Amino acid sequence: MPASDSASPPVILGNEPGSFPWSVLAERHPALIQKVRDAFPYGPAQHRALDALLKNCTEGVVEPLPAGAEDREQWEEWGTREYAGRSWFEVPWLWAEGYFYRQLLEAVGYFGGSGGAWHGIDPFRPFKLAELDAPETDEELAALDDLVGEPEEEQARALLHGSLWGNRADLGFRLSGADEGGEAAGLVADDSEALWSLLRSARSGAGPVCLVADNAGRELVPDLLLLDHLLTRGYAEHAVLHVKPHPFFVSDATTADVVDALRRLTRAPGAAAAYGNRLWSALAEGRLTVRAHPFSCAPLPYAAMPGGLREDFVSATVTLMKGDLNYRRLVGDRLRPPTTPFADVTAYFPGPVAALRTLKSEVIVGLDARTESALVAAEGQRWRTSGTRAVIQVSSTQAPS
Repeated sequence: MPASDSASPPVILGNEPGSFPWSVLAERHPALIQKVRDAFPYGPAQHRALDALLKNCTEGVVEPLPAGAEDREQWEEWGTREYAGRSWFEVPWLWAEGYFYRQLLEAVGYFGGSGGAWHGIDPFRPFKLAELDAPETDEELAALDDLVGEPEEEQARALLHGSLWGNRADLGFRLSGADEGGEAAGLVADDSEALWSLLRSARSGAGPVCLVADNAGRELVPDLLLLDHLLTRGYAEHAVLHVKPHPFFVSDATTADVVDALRRLTRAPGAAAAYGNRLWSALAEGRLTVRAHPFSCAPLPYAAMPGGLREDFVSATVTLMKGDLNYRRLVGDRLRPPTTPFADVTAYFPGPVAALRTLKSEVIVGLDARTESALVAAEGQRWRTSGTRAVIQVSSTQAPS
């Protein structure tokens, strides 16, 4: 882990009772343990391990992974060496969340080796499939039939916004009961024209477009639709979709989820099937590549990314960072003033980067002072976490190699 910078704004912790990070650690995580427990017919060993995790994450301290865990050394480098023995509420919130999900996978036997009956079984799969099979998904896919006849510019706008607002299907958010809003949603920062300008200027032989996915289910589908548009309309000759190498946060997309989403598209009627078939062919032909780098499951900011991942991003025309978790990792999970320039906090990134994010946590940068004042006057601080506001933010500055 990089050394902390005492001059930087404070890292967000979960140690303030009643705060949003505290509610995630004290309320959302215990509720999720129960939902996972109910989703599968786990045996006594898994039930005991889940009970132990529930007690540990709410009352205990951070404990190292078991001695036989294949990624124990990796997690020691990522933070357990430093944080073991400390309360979950007294370590960086971003780290605590990531480590909770790693320990949850341990409890259900996901990493149980070839002899474990639950080895490789995604504990969140029922929730992800329920999203894909929901009637709302049918309605969204049917809307593609109307979009086909629209001008290219309107299609592009609709698919970009579909990818942006698809993040509202974040399962971790919905499982906590927090997605009950109903408030009028809206963009509080909109650099979409800068994004399209960047893509248009790079049409002739530039590098690939990278999209770093967030959630599976109903969010991953519009991400895939946007990638298809970029490929078929010539914005990119090659696209790279970054997913998680294994389940991480409850709805985070893995390669298996990509396959499920593509099958859902190809089996749908109308225009959706055409999108699905084109994407399937793009994968087979190498024009679309799926990557699952281990750092995608790191509880660390992208400023700490390893060289191999950095090389992927430096070659890209633009990297699209989807969702709330990727945003926190991109700008740093710190209590910065909302008016902090987006380009300043992403200056380390090795190539042009765009954030497509609905707001579901307290971190936010890149707002103008008038917008922030209006939001606070209207909603207090709830706008930061309600999922009814969103940003499209772009920085085309390239960090020195």
